[in-house]
Amino acid sequence: MDWSFLKQLDDFDVLKSIAITIGIFILFSLFRKIFTKYIFKLILKLANKSPTSLFKNILYAFEKPMRWLIVIIGIYVALEYFPYFDEKNFAFIRLIRVALIVLITWGLWNLSSGTSEVFNKINEHYDNKIDEILIPFLTKVLRFVIVAISFSIIAQEFGYDVNGFVAGLGLGGLAFALAAQEVIKNLFGGVVIITEKPFNLGDWIMTPSIEGIVEDISFRSTAVRTFADSLVIIPNSTLSNEPITNWSEMGKRQISYDLKISSHTPKEKLEHSIKQIRTYVENHPGIHPETIFVNFTRYETDSLNIMLYFFTKTTDWGEFLAIQEEINFKILEILSKENVKVAVPAQSLRVEEEGPVKRNPLKVKKVPSNKGEK
Repeated sequence: MDWSFLKQLDDFDVLKSIAITIGIFILFSLFRKIFTKYIFKLILKLANKSPTSLFKNILYAFEKPMRWLIVIIGIYVALEYFPYFDEKNFAFIRLIRVALIVLITWGLWNLSSGTSEVFNKINEHYDNKIDEILIPFLTKVLRFVIVAISFSIIAQEFGYDVNGFVAGLGLGGLAFALAAQEVIKNLFGGVVIITEKPFNLGDWIMTPSIEGIVEDISFRSTAVRTFADSLVIIPNSTLSNEPITNWSEMGKRQISYDLKISSHTPKEKLEHSIKQIRTYVENHPGIHPETIFVNFTRYETDSLNIMLYFFTKTTDWGEFLAIQEEINFKILEILSKENVKVAVPAQSLRVEEEGPVKRNPLKVKKVPSNKGEK
């Protein structure tokens, strides 16, 4: 009896199963594209109509993980029809679980970046405002917790005892602490900076080691953009132990310098010039009226010293320079009208010759003798 037709039927079933597997995978790939182009956009339009942006943020956070979720489901369903693969294999099931954990972690990681928006809304509704430095710091802490939990779950999936690992850290805690002294110092330095709030993001600060604009603060360090446009990373332990000048906290900006007038200036002209300068500064709209000093303070060797001390209302660097320039030009105009000259420091030049001074010897004219004369 010929049994070859049974073998042909078996081969046909195998090819049929492979074709179904490929067809299911292609179907899910098409569904992934349809989801991206149509379904997700439709859901997003509905989310935009909601009174809060929470649902929209969740959609954006899980958009890419959901695309890959469709692919993973497609692989799982397709492999059920593949004749040479056991879809109930424990290792395969474990990989599917790990993939799902990674996708959830990915979505939560993206969602945690939206915590800044949540804190900003809290700032708008409550008087107890959360510091701008604390918001990104809390976001990083939240992301660290998400990754740590995901790592422990994945480790348990592969049969590792997480409790034993934590206990091992407890036994080797001293060695770990000694090895991570600098890291711990920087971490506590960051906590000190956040709790004491000596500056905020975007503030102009100056310390003995750096001056610039604060751009970011992390567990280990603070990023400061210098005025040369270079980015300097300072360890938090260093920054927290230095005196910090926060120029952004200025309510007004100081102008202080000495104007030196020629010592030959008559008293009346000097007095009249000082009065005009003081009146102009007091009436200037950009000068803070609280503290204004324009006074003849002292005599110097070759000049009469006028001290100018006052503050601008603005703290903006560009506006400050413009006001200072305007006042300086006006002072020049006042001095020119009064025919008062600005003192030029007297300089003396002393030239010394090296070595002894050489003198020409006296030349003695030789007088001819008369002895030989006749």
